[in-house]
This record gives sequence, structure tokens and C-alpha cells, in this order.
Amino acid sequence: MTALQLLPVPAGPDVLDVLPALEAAVAGHSPVLPYAAADTPPSVPSHDPDDLPDGLAVAIGTSGSTGRPKRALLTAQGLERSAWATHQVLGGSGAWLLAMPAHHIAGLQVLLRSVAAGVTPVVLDLRDGFSADSFVAASAKVHPSGPARRRYTSLVPTQLSRLVDDPAGLEALCRFDGVLVGGAATPSALVEQARRLGVNLNLTYGMSETAGGCVYDGSPLPVSRVHVDNDRHVVLGGDTVAHGYLGEPALSRDAFSTDLDGIRWFRTDDLGHFDDEGLLIIDGRADDVINTGGLKVNPGVVEDAMSRHLDDVLDVVVVGLPDAEWGESVCAAVTLVDPTGRLTTAQVRERLRGILPDAALPRRVLVLPAIPQRGPGKPDRTAIRRAVRGSA
Repeated sequence: MTALQLLPVPAGPDVLDVLPALEAAVAGHSPVLPYAAADTPPSVPSHDPDDLPDGLAVAIGTSGSTGRPKRALLTAQGLERSAWATHQVLGGSGAWLLAMPAHHIAGLQVLLRSVAAGVTPVVLDLRDGFSADSFVAASAKVHPSGPARRRYTSLVPTQLSRLVDDPAGLEALCRFDGVLVGGAATPSALVEQARRLGVNLNLTYGMSETAGGCVYDGSPLPVSRVHVDNDRHVVLGGDTVAHGYLGEPALSRDAFSTDLDGIRWFRTDDLGHFDDEGLLIIDGRADDVINTGGLKVNPGVVEDAMSRHLDDVLDVVVVGLPDAEWGESVCAAVTLVDPTGRLTTAQVRERLRGILPDAALPRRVLVLPAIPQRGPGKPDRTAIRRAVRGSA
């Protein structure tokens, strides 16, 4: 096995400089460990080279939502199968617009799908932040050619929300044949609005350990599988599942398994269920469930209700905080459609009474100018808890 090579991934258009290294990696010549070029180069975890899987292409960082970040080991075959299956579901190979940092799995996959399609992606320069105007300008440069006849992009919910609310952004978005949205839960109201306005939206679910999205609109990709275990944890399987974590044999044994048919499985920390049509519904993370007054409240249920029924709420994240009387109390951090507006806890409780059980009604609501982020589209719940606690 060739030693892992550190791969600094630039921001902006220079990200295309890493394409030759990615092509070599998926060809099996030189596996890489990507990281943001602006950051200090990471140390490679101590590991036994014999423990690395055959065909290793990428050791990609996880988001660190359950503690310190880890490096998921993805093979060239797994990444190729992921790209093939994505294009199958979307309707064929396409030209891609990269609108997310490429050292994270979602952005890296845009580069890898472009490599698989034999096209060079257009890059949205995010060095000065995301804006609808910059998206419109970049999207105009996406021109399908050859076998890549379609136009695709991948976004996080906050980007989708800004584009849907901007006339020019919405017009540009509707010209894409497929818009993948993932990285965090997308409010149901936003999904309904975007689709009603003509956006070809695909909700994706997955993580670094599954080479990114492996469930689209509730159904697994053709190369993927999903089930929910007896503890309601979502378990993902198939060709795209990583071969463990770099230098973490104990964690790898806990999270990954291979069944008698040779199918690899990854047990997530997410809770879920299947609806009446057999589609996977994610209920939230197991460690985010709030135990208040002896009752368990899923933050996702509260977030969905607030998004659907409070028209002035732009984004919402619900967390639990220690409470002397209730054990934990349900708290919400929100951003508003009108940044100068006001929203009180009493107003939220009154407007949601009868929609949510009393135990799920927020006991504290904090209006923020922006939701703290931990990665592309991922809310930083630790920072949010700290902010809500400090507002008391």
C-alpha cells in the first residue's frame, strides 16, 4: 500500500489544481488525505499500513459531531460506485457546479463525480462567502457537453434558502436538472416551497463514512442499503461504506461490520423510521434527544413544527439545556426572515400550542443574527447551547 499523501485543498478556483491528485487516487496510484489548504497540515494518525484496505483512495475527515474528527477510509471502487449510482438516479452524467468547500465529503464528491463524467466542474468562489449573485454568475458558466448532458449542483439548506428567496437566484437554480441538498436537516417548509417553485430538488442523506449521500429522497442508491435496528438507529450498508477509520481500530470495530454476504454496514448515531411508503425518515441524532419531565422530545419534530407554522422563522435549531425542575428544557435558537423583527418565547409557545405536545413547547427562544455552523450546513449545537445559556 502506497503511503497516504497529504492533499491541501485550496479555496476558490484554485481548487481545480487538486484534480490530477484525485484522478491518481481513484486510479489506485496514490491515496490522499484532503484538508483545507488554509489550515495547519494535520498529523496523520498512527496506523499499521497492513490495516489499510486494498484500493484505498481517500481518507476523508468526518464532521466531528460526536467528538474529535476521524478519517474515514474510502476506496476507489466505493467512490466510483457512488458517482455511478448518483448519476443513475439523477438521469445521467452531468456538468457540476461546486458550491461547497472541497475538503469536506460533499464538495469532494462534486469533484469526483466530475472526474467520473470526464468534465471539469465550475467553481463558485466562496472565499468572500456565499451569495445569490455569485451563484447566478457561476451557474451561467455550467455548460453540458458530450455525454455530460445535464447540469447539477450540491448545496446545504442555508444556501438553498437564500437562493429560493432571491428571484435571480431562484431562476438560476431552476435551470439545474438536479439540485442535491444535504449536510443538515432541510426544513419541510423550505422543501415544499422550493419544489413548488420548480426546483429539481433531491434530499440526500449520508456522511463521510458512506462517501457522502447514499439515500436520496428516502430511498437508498442502487448500490446502497438501509435498515433501522431495534434501538431505532439508522444502519447504512453497501458499496460506498468506508473500510473503518484511519488508526482507530477500536472505533472501527464498534461502528463498522461486514455480514455473511460480504456487505459492509455502518451504524450511525441517527434515529429514524420508515414511513408508509417505505421511505427513510430521519428523526434526529440519538444524543440530541431531550429528556424533559420524564418525556423524550426529538428536536427534529420541534424544528419541523416551527419551520412549518412560524412564517417569520427563517432557520431554527432546537437543543436541550439542564433544568433543575424538568431535568432538561426544550430551547430554540432561530433566525428571522426580517432581521429587525422580534419573536418571544411566549409567542412561540402560544402559536405552537395544540400543534406540539406541551412538553415539546420551547421554554426559551433566542433570536440570533445567524446560526453558528460547525461545517458546511451543519449547526454547531455546542455553540448554540452556550449562546442560549448565556441569554438567560
